[in-house]
Amino acid sequence: MKILLASSEVYPFSKTGGLADMVGALGRALVKAGHEAVVVTPLYRGIRKKYPDLRRVDWHFDLPLGHRHAQAGLWELNRPGEAKIYFVEQAGYFDRPGIYLENNVSYADNAERFIFFSKCVVNLARYLPWHPEIVHVHDWQVALVPALILQAQNEGWGNRPATCLTIHNLAYQGIFPSEAFALANLPAEYFAPDGVGAEFYGLLNCLKCGIIFADSITTVSPRYAREITTEELGCGLDGVLRQQAGKLTGILNGVDYNEWNTTKNPHLLRSYTVSRMAGKTYNKRELQRQVGLPVDETIPLFGTISRLAEQKGVDIQLGALEEMLNCNIQFVQLGSGSPEYERGYRELAARFPGKVAVQFGYDENLSHRIESGCDFFLMPSRFEPCGLNQMYSLRYGTIPVVRATGGLDDSVIDYGQNAELANGVKFYEYTSRALAKAIRKALAIYESPELMREFRRNAMKADFSWEKTVNEYVKVYQQTTVK
Repeated sequence: MKILLASSEVYPFSKTGGLADMVGALGRALVKAGHEAVVVTPLYRGIRKKYPDLRRVDWHFDLPLGHRHAQAGLWELNRPGEAKIYFVEQAGYFDRPGIYLENNVSYADNAERFIFFSKCVVNLARYLPWHPEIVHVHDWQVALVPALILQAQNEGWGNRPATCLTIHNLAYQGIFPSEAFALANLPAEYFAPDGVGAEFYGLLNCLKCGIIFADSITTVSPRYAREITTEELGCGLDGVLRQQAGKLTGILNGVDYNEWNTTKNPHLLRSYTVSRMAGKTYNKRELQRQVGLPVDETIPLFGTISRLAEQKGVDIQLGALEEMLNCNIQFVQLGSGSPEYERGYRELAARFPGKVAVQFGYDENLSHRIESGCDFFLMPSRFEPCGLNQMYSLRYGTIPVVRATGGLDDSVIDYGQNAELANGVKFYEYTSRALAKAIRKALAIYESPELMREFRRNAMKADFSWEKTVNEYVKVYQQTTVK
C-alpha cells in the first residue's frame, strides 16, 4: 500500500513525547513490511544542521490562509530501509526554539501554524506524482486534513485518498477561538453548531473535526478506545466518539526494539540478557553513581521518566513517596513540566538526601540508563492512552508499577491476573495510599529473589514489536480504502 503519514513531530528529528516515537517507528515498520510509506512533518530549527543529507525539493507551496496566502518550501531525506521524510520549510512558523510552546507558554499562532501545515499535507497528497491510497494523520495538529481532503474532492479531486486519524491523547484537542476557522478556507457547514462539524461550544475544535470527517479512527490501545467513549475520560467528546464508534479501533503501540534493547545499545554501559543479568546489576550501580545516590546494589531503586503533568499522576506519586521513602529505597526522576510539580520533587530530594535524585529536562542517554538501572518503574497515571515507558521497562527487566488504565492495563500483567505470566504490579484507585500499597507489593517481590527473577524473565520475554502492530494498522488501512 501507499501511505502518507502526517505528524507535527517525528523521532529522531523532533520530539516532545510518544507521538514522535510512534510515527517514526510506524513509518519504518511499514517499509520493512513491504509498503510504501512517506512521512511529512515541519522543518524545525536545527534539523538541517543535524541532518546534512537533506535535499531541497523543487516544490513551492503558495496556499490560502484566510484572506491571504502563505508560502513554504520542501526538503526530503531518503535513507535506506526508512520511510522517505518530507519536511515543510516555513521559517516564520517553524524556525523557533520550541515546537508548540516557549517558556511553558503556547505560541499564540498555533492554529495558524498547523492549519497551514495541514494544507501543505493535502497539497502533497493531491499533487505528488506518487499518489497515496491513504493519508494517516496524527493528533489535533493535522486533524483538519480529512475535512480539507473532502472539500478538495467536492471541488474536483476525483480519486482522493482515504483518511485515517490516530488520537494519541484526547486531552489535547487543538481548541481555538472561532475566528481561526476562517484560516482553513472551508465552507461554513464544516463549522456546524449541531455537533457534526468543527464547532465546540462556540470554538474551533480541530480534533473533533478530524473525528467527524476521517474515514477511520484509531487510538493507541484497545482499553483507551473504550475509555474515551465514556464521560469520565471522553474530555467532552465522548458523545461524538460514541456516534463514530463504528470507525474506531484501538491498536496498542509497538516498541522499536532496535532502539530499546539490552544487548546492542550505545546508551548502556553493560549488555545483559534474560539469562545473563550481571550487566543489569552493573548498570544499576553506575546509575546510582551518575545521579549521586549511594552506590549499593541491594537497595531497591525506583525510577520515573515523565512529563510533570496532572495526567501522569505526579500528585499521588509525590504523596506515596513521602510515605515510602521512610523505607530503605531510592528514587530517581527525569522529566520536566509544571513548575509546581518540579518544586515538589526538589522539596522531596531536600527532605530525603541520599534517597532521591531528580533531573529536569530530557536526556536520551539518561532515560535508557534509568530504564536499565532501576529495579522498578513507576507510572501512576490518571489516564494513559498507551504509554511506552512501561513497555521499555519490561524489555529492560525493570518491573513496572502502574495504575490499571489505558495502555498500561493492556500491556502489564499483575500477579493477581496471572501468577505464571506476571510481569508487573497494578493498582486501581487513584490515590497516594493505593500507590504506596503497590510499592509495598513491589518490595515484597524484591525480597524474594526467585520471584523477582521470575517477574524479570516474564517482563523481558514480553513482545510488543512493531512487526505485530503494523499488521493491525494495515488491516485498518485496507478496510478504510475499500469503503
